[in-house]
Amino acid sequence: MAGPSFGARQAAGNSMEDVRKVCTYAHRFGAKVFLTLNTILYDSELAEAGRILHEAEEAGVDAVITQDLAVAGMTSLPVHASTQCAIRTPEDAKFHEGLGASRLILERELPLARIRAIRKAVDCELEFFVHGSLCVCYSGQCYMSEQVCGRSANRGECVQACRSLYDLVDGNGKVLAKDKALLSLKDYNLIGRLGELADAGVSSFKIEGRLKGISYVRNVVRAYSMALDRVVEANPGLYGRASHGRLEGGFTPDLQKTFNRGYTELFLDGKRGRWSSMDAPKSIGEAAGKVLKVEMRVKEMVLTIRRNPGVTLKNGDGFTFLGGSGITGFRGDVCEGDRIHCRPIEGISSGTTLYRNLSSAFEKELETNLPVRSIGVTVDISISPEGNELCAKAYSEDGRTAEYILTADGPAAGGTGGQDKNSADADGESGSHDSGGHRSFTPAGNQERMRGMFASQISKRTGIYSFTLGKLESEGPLPFLGAAELNGIRRGLATSLDLQPCRSIPLYRTLASGQEQCPAELSYKANVANTRAREIYLAHGARTVEDAFELSHRKEAELMRSKYCIRFELGLCPVHQHAAPSGDLFLLNNGKRYALEFDCRNCEMVVREA
Repeated sequence: MAGPSFGARQAAGNSMEDVRKVCTYAHRFGAKVFLTLNTILYDSELAEAGRILHEAEEAGVDAVITQDLAVAGMTSLPVHASTQCAIRTPEDAKFHEGLGASRLILERELPLARIRAIRKAVDCELEFFVHGSLCVCYSGQCYMSEQVCGRSANRGECVQACRSLYDLVDGNGKVLAKDKALLSLKDYNLIGRLGELADAGVSSFKIEGRLKGISYVRNVVRAYSMALDRVVEANPGLYGRASHGRLEGGFTPDLQKTFNRGYTELFLDGKRGRWSSMDAPKSIGEAAGKVLKVEMRVKEMVLTIRRNPGVTLKNGDGFTFLGGSGITGFRGDVCEGDRIHCRPIEGISSGTTLYRNLSSAFEKELETNLPVRSIGVTVDISISPEGNELCAKAYSEDGRTAEYILTADGPAAGGTGGQDKNSADADGESGSHDSGGHRSFTPAGNQERMRGMFASQISKRTGIYSFTLGKLESEGPLPFLGAAELNGIRRGLATSLDLQPCRSIPLYRTLASGQEQCPAELSYKANVANTRAREIYLAHGARTVEDAFELSHRKEAELMRSKYCIRFELGLCPVHQHAAPSGDLFLLNNGKRYALEFDCRNCEMVVREA
């Protein structure tokens, strides 16, 4: 999550008080919180960045995700190299590890083979995006937004020029495509590839979720959490979750019912595919069916559709369709079987394919039927030979232990059971006396039933803990204890566990070796915007370091470089599709003209200002 400033999504900032609250809650389960401070910084901003980093440490943040090299020397927190660092080669990875990065968040457009090569080159942790919106350009090296309107993507202000509509024209002015989102990609979805990524050496799976709604985050994170559980269960002893607890119950996630522009696995297999969402740069939703009939009434329109299998319509569902003016959306006020009552909509007719981009029933399920996360605790209980003392020992899955002592007179010193009292016997007393004058528990008349009571009352959830009765040992008969006493044992153990911090799985940490050298000549793509970052590069072998594009606005600069290729998407690729040469190609948008270049040797496309 971002703090109040310097996150790569400017509109997704959070107060440090909110960061502190999240840390407190997450740490109860041993989960980590990372602060995104991953914009490039100007000299005038370093002091403010340092203040935020200091407050982040006090708030309990576990690491900082950063792009600017200046940040690493300003904090004692572990540093993760952001995807904005555009790490896509083993050499890139070794350089950032050598500077002290304990985790590298790799470029999205990498194949599995390259990830494996990077894994062999470094010892630090690797993180990889698996779901969400895709930048068409290599991360951290898109200057389109800055060029178009002075709002830098590297400063968290991206205007998403890649989702805008363009005309594609050749050198003679012939229009090859008109009003298409020619730079817009589908959304990433690697939910079926987590096992392969883990085998390649990825230890953290990243979901793009900032600026998305609550229901999106709930749905997507739950889907991937369940998928990750399956990977762990299929590889016993090889993988484990990075935090504690397990989710139980709640809604069943469905990635088709949440925001997406269509899904792609991009270049993971090292092969080109159809990655573009040029016809639908926004979410159109799941295919609901085809319009069979349109009836116009006084104040409404009634659509009769042929629903796709498994689609049930509900009042308030949201729908879209593609027409000459792009994506049109509307609300189904009343939905009855195959009929949708809505306001009059232009452009819809018999044969139109209808999509549902909001399922009111699913949204309600996401809001009201949430899973519950709990930490597993095993409880072993033993009864003293004299029958006058019960000792309950708890062992949580994260390694904490707690003990609760109950005597015939009530909780013993050191126990944390509050005001729990033993059940009275038939004479109204809480126990009987042995020959030595000590009080002892009254034996239960039905031993089998009492054993079942221990199991059922101890094996319940209290607070964030899910208790399970382990051993139940007694040399003599089990004492008679009512539900109140048994519940008191469980609650007392929970209180004792709460007094101890959850035992977090440590983050991997590496120290800067200072041995890795960077290239001698660093261009504007190194994104150096402050003196401290420049000095670090010079100390690691650079002879010249150009200013960041945001400072220099170099005329010859590449505004984008990408594995995505418009020629391939349109069937015009001379290499893969053996198409005839297309000559010069340009993108037009609001009177501005951008030249396309094709680096076929590296199978990459470049966008420049024409």
